[in-house]
Amino acid sequence: MFNQTRHQKVVLVGDGAVGSSYALLMLQQPVMDELVIVDIAEEHCVGDSLDLEDTQLWSTPKTVRSGTYADASDADLVVITAGVPRKPGETRLDLVNKNLKILRSIVTPIVASGFAGIFLVAANPVDILTAATQRLSGFPPARVIGSGTSLDTARFKVGLAKRLQVAPQQLEVNIVGEHGDTEFAALHAATLGGRPLLDVIQQQGITNQELIDIEAAARTKGGKIIGLKGATFYGVATCLARISRAVLANENAVLPVGAYLDGQYHQHGLYLGTPAVINANGIDHILELSLSPEEQEKMAHSAGAVQSVLTAAFAS
Repeated sequence: MFNQTRHQKVVLVGDGAVGSSYALLMLQQPVMDELVIVDIAEEHCVGDSLDLEDTQLWSTPKTVRSGTYADASDADLVVITAGVPRKPGETRLDLVNKNLKILRSIVTPIVASGFAGIFLVAANPVDILTAATQRLSGFPPARVIGSGTSLDTARFKVGLAKRLQVAPQQLEVNIVGEHGDTEFAALHAATLGGRPLLDVIQQQGITNQELIDIEAAARTKGGKIIGLKGATFYGVATCLARISRAVLANENAVLPVGAYLDGQYHQHGLYLGTPAVINANGIDHILELSLSPEEQEKMAHSAGAVQSVLTAAFAS
């Protein structure tokens, strides 16, 4: 559903590999009129804006330019990709102290500009920094979205689809929980073609160990890519562009995101990955999955891991 009725503006904070990939993807979509890129590397940002504007001939006409936090005053969406990247062997949670300081320097002036739109956060550790964005901004939780397990879900669907020899878009399955080591595939509620996915998997002769290996490969794929090329960016940028489209076009799309839990999955006061309905209001509502008892224990474990880091981060 495409429902654009006015000038729509996105401010992107962070013009690294993820940010520039996201910018390129957004310039190819009809849901945005203006993109303002903000980065501490100002000359690079200006150059990237000039380079990106040359894509208009073969995509759709847009305004793209470098700017400052003050440009968020009339923006519909602020996307935060800025932060220190994860190093080989470093977990996402190891990044919290470094990137929380950077986040404070971003959110405070954006809110001061008068920004009244939606925050979309992708900087890692994303569950912690999404919660921090909500706390620092004072925004209602619905107006702060994390990329959450969107990328992990994509990775799992791609891996499983290869084994099942189906298109990944046909799989109705989500990776939920932390975007990190404690995430897991919610298979109890998953389907393929209207059938329970676990039944299809059994019929196809896929063993439990194969399934565990596919899930583990999705969970560790980011680290593998970082080890090979130094960073991951195409996948997450695509996820961000998809979430952005759902917001700007008021789609009511069901997407896996980092959403604020207020009783769902028996958790309160933190952001975790779950499917949710996304529209112009941000997170319209969460679609809580039916978890098996074993999966519920995994969710509680994942929530505990995130909560402990979040508590420590705000205590320091």
